[in-house]
Amino acid sequence: MFNIVRKSIEWGHDTLTLETGKIARQADACVIATYGETSVMAAVVYDKKPKPGLDFFPLTVHYQEKYYAAGKVPGGFFKREARPTEKETLTARLIDRPIRPLFVEGFRNETQVICTVLSYDMENDPDVVAMVAASAALTLSGAPFLGPIGAARVGFVDGAYVLNPAVDDMEKLRENPEQRLDLIVAGTKDAVMMVESEAYELSEAEMLGAVKFGHEQMQPVIDAIIDMAEEAAKEPFAFDAPDYGDLYARVKAAGEADMREAFRITHKATRQGAIQAAREKIVEALSEEDRESEHLKTCLKKLESEVVRGDILESGKRIDGRDLVTVRPIESEVGLLPRTHGSSLFTRGETQALVVTTLGTGEDEQMIDALHGTSRSNFLLHYNFPGYSVGETQRMMGPGRREIGHGKLAWRALQAVLPAATDFPYTIRIVSEITESNGSSSMASVCGGSLSMMDAGVPLKAPVAGVAMGLILEGERFAVLTDILGDEDHLGDMDFKVAGTEKGITSLQMDIKVTGITHEIMSQALEQAKTGRMHILGEMSRALTAGRQEFSVHAPRIETMQIAQDKIREVIGSGGKVIRGIVEESGAKVDINDDGIIKIASPNAEAIEKARAMIAEIVDEPEVGRVYTGRVVKIMDFGAFVNFFGKRDGLVHVSQMSSGRVSHPKEVVQEGQSVRVKLMGFDDRGKVRLSMKAVDQESGEEIKEEA
Repeated sequence: MFNIVRKSIEWGHDTLTLETGKIARQADACVIATYGETSVMAAVVYDKKPKPGLDFFPLTVHYQEKYYAAGKVPGGFFKREARPTEKETLTARLIDRPIRPLFVEGFRNETQVICTVLSYDMENDPDVVAMVAASAALTLSGAPFLGPIGAARVGFVDGAYVLNPAVDDMEKLRENPEQRLDLIVAGTKDAVMMVESEAYELSEAEMLGAVKFGHEQMQPVIDAIIDMAEEAAKEPFAFDAPDYGDLYARVKAAGEADMREAFRITHKATRQGAIQAAREKIVEALSEEDRESEHLKTCLKKLESEVVRGDILESGKRIDGRDLVTVRPIESEVGLLPRTHGSSLFTRGETQALVVTTLGTGEDEQMIDALHGTSRSNFLLHYNFPGYSVGETQRMMGPGRREIGHGKLAWRALQAVLPAATDFPYTIRIVSEITESNGSSSMASVCGGSLSMMDAGVPLKAPVAGVAMGLILEGERFAVLTDILGDEDHLGDMDFKVAGTEKGITSLQMDIKVTGITHEIMSQALEQAKTGRMHILGEMSRALTAGRQEFSVHAPRIETMQIAQDKIREVIGSGGKVIRGIVEESGAKVDINDDGIIKIASPNAEAIEKARAMIAEIVDEPEVGRVYTGRVVKIMDFGAFVNFFGKRDGLVHVSQMSSGRVSHPKEVVQEGQSVRVKLMGFDDRGKVRLSMKAVDQESGEEIKEEA
């Protein structure tokens, strides 16, 4: 009934198995990739007819984590998977980026790749497994895909690269000083296609070595996919790339000169107006038949690309007149918003980010419910890209894939320099509002985020800056561009973003639009990026070089105290009654974790001190031999009970009330009277024994003779 094809290889610390022919047989291809006990199913379908009028490739990639894969029931009211989580969105982008450039140019058939996590072993992250499964499924589907690709995760411990480190090692990257890298690299047999990383100040040589290591280690995976394809691949889809050479020749003849003049205008809005005018002039010069051609938009875009790319390769001059290595003018400003905890305005050319930092308490930490378990994050970075930033009207919606991806890239760049939570017990939220955009707004968010946190008083280990590199590649000739414009991104072959401190790289992301780049190009891009990063850090230092010593008056102050774990229940109280009472009476926020660490937060120092004292009354233990001032709460025939320590009462026996003979306690004390007592110890039943006669009731000093 089933025609199953299965391939297995030993890869890293586990076995990788690829299987097809049993599940989802009505899709164009379906492959289940299993690594350890983590399994991901990738199904591929594509229309056999192109969509008319499209000038782009309609590829969509979906990645979904099913909670049953980890033996869990989803949270929430409905108890089922809902909209994509941040992890699912980021992984879908991770799969999309290396496969999109490998489809044959001109393919316009709607294509869908759906990756579903079926099993998760809590050790091997499904993201790399999903990339391998998607690559295998596309290779088997018969679609015009110039793959396969492989993928690998690379760690860096004690100067050595590690293939596919465990999830726990990556989850606790900030807490583990030995693990300095979480890098995912994807590529074909001959070249690297995509890089995504989170690093802890690695040098350019170390980062380049990690990429090379990952590319080498993915080769057995590519070979396994090729072996499977030889047995199970479908016949190649009959696709002939459209020939619009004659139409392009007429478009070029009608408007090359005007288009070249338009791209010599440095101001973005004016240049776009001139480009649009050149397009309209070309269309007017064409015949009616040419105007109705579905390839006209493609020809116009090709002309723009040829003009820009040719000028850069021939003269080394870019759209705005810069050479290949110059960074656009930079202006940095901090503290411009009066009520926020920290703010900055970072402007680089026509790209601008207004970045705001807010300091919160433990209550503001983000709860993350994922396959691996529930966790909390005390560092958040949100990126917003409104339409007005590029002079357009756009529908106002929630964050899309682009916003989530750019925000995560900036998050990775900055988290490496954050202080330890024990040293700085705040929740940090950064919001980057892109107010102008003409290339690399994510790197502007990194620069602005660094300045904004320092303005808020966050003691960063070092300032962080980022720069985006571009590439123009024609045959053997290439040009690496520092600080690319939006048009250079759209019409170029690479978007290579590098962020870091003076010491090294904290984040790297690379996407390319060609079939791969060489070791030489990547090495030059990293060195050029380092020069650009150092220049940007110097410009940022004019605004601020380190975290401010004083917080904003509107920011909360947080102090911590440690209590014994067996006292946690007493501080919280039944149903949280005690801790709520402390919050209401003191006016401070109080947060306690399972380790007995209490965070007390308030802009008011008196409120913090009052809450601390109230907690101390609950958890502190009285000290034997110490003198306390207490209040008589009850008188019995044999002595008096005194409230001497928080809510603790103790007995002063009638024999311990005075050095002389006392017939009845009422001869010495009355209820409500303030007395001084010394804690003598505890009896066999744990009852407190107090003495008044061991203390001078006037001065409060201990009477040594009696003691």
